[in-house]
Amino acid sequence: MLVGQDEVVDGVLAALFAGGHVLLEGVPGLGKTLLVRTLGRAVDLAFSRIQFTPDMMPADIQGTQILVETEGGGHKLEFQEGPLIASLILADEINRATPKTQSALLEAMQEKQVTVGRRTIALKEPYCVMATQNPVEQEGTYPLPEAQLDRFLFKLVVGYPMESEYASILDRTTGTSEEDVKKVSNGAEILSLRQVVRSVPVPAHAQTHAIRLVMATQPKSEYAPKVVNDMVSLGASPRGAQALLLGGKVHALLAGRFAVAEEDVRAVAPAVLRHRVMVNFRAHSEGVTAESVVKAVLDAVQPSGTRAR
Repeated sequence: MLVGQDEVVDGVLAALFAGGHVLLEGVPGLGKTLLVRTLGRAVDLAFSRIQFTPDMMPADIQGTQILVETEGGGHKLEFQEGPLIASLILADEINRATPKTQSALLEAMQEKQVTVGRRTIALKEPYCVMATQNPVEQEGTYPLPEAQLDRFLFKLVVGYPMESEYASILDRTTGTSEEDVKKVSNGAEILSLRQVVRSVPVPAHAQTHAIRLVMATQPKSEYAPKVVNDMVSLGASPRGAQALLLGGKVHALLAGRFAVAEEDVRAVAPAVLRHRVMVNFRAHSEGVTAESVVKAVLDAVQPSGTRAR
């Protein structure tokens, strides 16, 4: 079981209930794989794990036609499903896959289907991809293109544990006892909860705030702060605004509210926007990150009734 990382756990669950995919970024050993694997054991969904490597081909994850022997001694072609055909997918080290394999995953994420030759297989809902990547090791990796990053509802940064959490981590992982994870939900319940999430109303002022936050990440827009105009090459698209509202709806429900408030939109903004903001060469040379740009956007676009700094 994962110790600490409450914000990451909440983000993963929020994405599952909002119907989105998640990108988990952090150095090795922080429990990214453990988190998703534990979630797979806790919900009654078809779960599969894919360990991406540079030599992996699309057929390795989609499935392929194989020749099998029939009872009469003949042969026939039979489709063998790949690990993409499940409900909860753990895509480990996604940036180690080649662009060709990444595009096969992109189709499954976006279209909820897998195409092999002339065969198209519709994927059953709920369908959720939770991918991990190491932000430090770049040798032999293929950074995800902007179009694929945009398909992730959230990008969650997994940090180091606190000193007080190390003892519990070591006690659980260096002894003989094993944690028993019980199933607490299923696909039908998750689909029902997704309907509840989407039914949460969004007042006009909260929607306007989400729109302005997204526009503030776009260079030369009327809401963009100076750092965006100077350091950003590509801002968030309307899909970012959709993600802000979906994430805000889950956050509102968790906070006991039955309508989305501006604070709900702001609470999920870092997870929604950090992978949708592409900084330019000048930003890289001056050490300006997408994370700092999102913070500047939140400072520049204040909630209604509050003056911008």
